[in-house]
Amino acid sequence: MASKRDYYEVLGVSKNATADEIKRAYRKLAVKYHPDKNPGNKEAEEKFKEAAEAYSILSDADKKARYDQFGHAGVDGAAPDFSGGFGDLNDILNDLFGGAFGGGFGGGFGGFGGFGGGRQGQRQQRVYRGRDIRVRVKLTLEEIAKGVEKEINIEKSVPCTECGGKGARNSADIKTCPACNGTGQVQRVTQSFLGQTVTYSTCQQCGGEGKIITNPCHSCNGTGLIRKRETIKVKIPAGVEAGMQLTVQGAGHAAKNNGINGDLLVVIEEQEHPEIKREGNNLYYTKIISMPDAVLGTETEIPCLDGTYKIKVEPGTQSGTVVRLRGRGLPSVNGYGGTGDMYVKIAVWIPKKLDKSDKAVIESLRGKESFRPDPGKEDRTFFDKIKDLFD
Repeated sequence: MASKRDYYEVLGVSKNATADEIKRAYRKLAVKYHPDKNPGNKEAEEKFKEAAEAYSILSDADKKARYDQFGHAGVDGAAPDFSGGFGDLNDILNDLFGGAFGGGFGGGFGGFGGFGGGRQGQRQQRVYRGRDIRVRVKLTLEEIAKGVEKEINIEKSVPCTECGGKGARNSADIKTCPACNGTGQVQRVTQSFLGQTVTYSTCQQCGGEGKIITNPCHSCNGTGLIRKRETIKVKIPAGVEAGMQLTVQGAGHAAKNNGINGDLLVVIEEQEHPEIKREGNNLYYTKIISMPDAVLGTETEIPCLDGTYKIKVEPGTQSGTVVRLRGRGLPSVNGYGGTGDMYVKIAVWIPKKLDKSDKAVIESLRGKESFRPDPGKEDRTFFDKIKDLFD
């Protein structure tokens, strides 16, 4: 099919359909288009696949939620792949129908297109995936500002070097399971009012592998995996935030039978800076200056993440004045969104204790006209904001 139809349209249900309604709709289509009921009918086979794919998504609450929000793009890779047969769809159908249609459709769901390998006696090789490893990395604001490469020490499963991950030193020590004849499944035949029912279950002797190891490797005890400590270098881009997760593909645990490695998931933690606070890509810093510097003006240094930066404090600067340093904040991750700013709040320090001479100087200023609170137009906005705090 050139393009995928809407899954709800495929099953003929609305987006508000319940799980039971979705299940009933799929039952009806599966019976109608099952290949054993329509031998040689390619159109029926395609409709059967289409219905099975729709049901596999809409019957799973998480996948259904992603599909409802993002459409087919939200479940890309989550639907079953029928390019090489129907794979594990046998389990879905047997769970759905309880094996009740086995006799009517020629020996159960294991007999068409490689469902589970039951009737044909063939077993598709199972591909395992290793477990992911999650680690936390603490970063300073300075490291976040520039980006950093971190060395992470982990212990993980890797293929056994003695047997190459096979679990046995010699290939001759790997035998076909006698209980299931290499299929990995055993079948059970029962009679029902609809006819003969054939169901399949995982072989207990080989665990579904289809093979048993008669002489396990002594290094890995037949698992094909050993534990090993490794140091992995991870490049962390500038601008990351606490809680972000970086994925290093293939750096997790190895899988049995030389399957696909899991991933290394790096969760970012941010160390608190002693002076600078962060909010998104912007930084905030409080600079305390003396009363004479506030009155007369001065030049002072601000500790930025890339070094010190001098700013000019204008004469008559009020406590609470905020100075904006453009581009002195943090960059956005991978450069998207630009660089934040740094906001410096000026706080004027008032001494609590004075000696006699200092007190005399301040006392002499008390009655001067220039020291009486009388904000002009430039200062009124600031004082209005302070008053608003008490309204």
